Formats: sequence, C-alpha cells, structure tokens
Amino acid sequence: MTMVPDEFQELEPFAERWALATERERWDQRLGSTMDELQAFYDVMLPRCTDAMAYCDKFPLNDMPEQPVNLLRMIYSFVLISFAVELWRQPAVPDTGATSYDRVSEPQP
Repeated sequence: MTMVPDEFQELEPFAERWALATERERWDQRLGSTMDELQAFYDVMLPRCTDAMAYCDKFPLNDMPEQPVNLLRMIYSFVLISFAVELWRQPAVPDTGATSYDRVSEPQP
C-alpha cells in the first residue's frame, strides 16, 4: 500500500521523509535537509497543495484514513519548509543562533 492517495502519486517519493506525525519531527527534518532537498519537496508540493487540502477536507478531521492523514502531514511539512525556501534560502531561521522552542500541544491528526 502506498502512503498517499492514488491521485497524489507524484508525492509518494517524498512521503516517507515528510509525512511526519509531529511538528518537532518536521522541524528536525527541515533543519537536517539541504536546500536542494527542501526545494525538491517544495517544487512538487506547491502545485498540488490546493488539491491536497480539498482532498483532505472530504474526511472528518478526527476520523481520517491513513493516506489522507499522511497527505495532511505533508501539507504541514510544506508550510514549515516554505519560509526556508521562499525567504531565507537556508533551513535554519537566520540570526537566531541556538534558539529553539518546544510545543506542548499541537493539532491532530
């Protein structure tokens, strides 16, 4: 079984790396990625993001099947990396040194 719905198979090569369950995992993945990796994910997600959100909206948030959940998590990852790609041209936030944050709760799924 694939991680994403059939309608989004061009995203499948990125699913294992970016369909991450928590924001902390997504943040760590962003920081551990090269700009080429972030750009590749950004380039494949950007034209499909609106369709992906519409697809996920077909399901109740608290009772989504696994493939739409993975797609939603990829949208979350896309949002998180978009600043790095569009504004900063680097994975880390400029001029923040070793600053970090810990989220104590986050939306589910």
